[in-house]
Amino acid sequence: MPITLSALNVYPVKGLKGIALTEANATGRGLEHDRRWMVMGPAGEMLTQREYPRMATVWTELGADALTLSAPDVSSVDVPLVAPPGPAVRAEVWGNPVDAVAASTDADRWLSEYLGLACRLLYMPESSRRYSNRRYAGGDKLVGFADGFAYLLTGEASLGELNARLLARDHPALPMNRFRPNLVVSGSEPFAEDGWDEIRVGDAVLKSVKPCGRCQVTTTDQSTGEVKGPEPLATLSTFRDSKEFGVMFGMNLVTLKPGRVRVGDTVKLSRT
Repeated sequence: MPITLSALNVYPVKGLKGIALTEANATGRGLEHDRRWMVMGPAGEMLTQREYPRMATVWTELGADALTLSAPDVSSVDVPLVAPPGPAVRAEVWGNPVDAVAASTDADRWLSEYLGLACRLLYMPESSRRYSNRRYAGGDKLVGFADGFAYLLTGEASLGELNARLLARDHPALPMNRFRPNLVVSGSEPFAEDGWDEIRVGDAVLKSVKPCGRCQVTTTDQSTGEVKGPEPLATLSTFRDSKEFGVMFGMNLVTLKPGRVRVGDTVKLSRT
């Protein structure tokens, strides 16, 4: 049975809802538009679902010229896909400084009202350079506002194994969106992705560099923003715990060769 790309997801704004795609450009920073925007709090800190799970209830939609933000029972707001020229804003992602620009004062007001604190929406322009951890990625591998790497890949079989263990513990199965992957594959064995090296999909070539250590965001219902822990972390910790990476689910990837990828593409592998 061939391994195929079964789902593609882009998350334009760090921490907000993702968008399911049928095809996308795999760029040097990740899927096109992925985490190119970030919400910054009143003290200059990045905001994520870890502290503000309500962010999970903000929908994103990509149009020809604008990113639209919407949420239950409120009007939507449009953000230009390319931020207007303006002074650089110094942002931080896990303590690493990165240059950004203000995206939209309308979006600032909208997010501040919806999330209940003073916010700014920032955009990472092409001129900004942020690199993945060289210890794992090697070289100068670009990344947007994602936590650390350009892509996250998960396997349907891996979720199936986790859900079987959850059901055995009298906990309902969980959807893949708890893990917010960019790429989902079918046709592999559970957690086979742990041993993959180069991954050829469509016109792109990606490289697996590091298991993804999971945090409490996985305990947040991505439909409602309700935190429902301790699962899946409690069950994952019984068989997927690592001293180096923590509780693991999914693999972080970087770009070796950009290209177009499509749901249904065959995934060709080299293994470590």
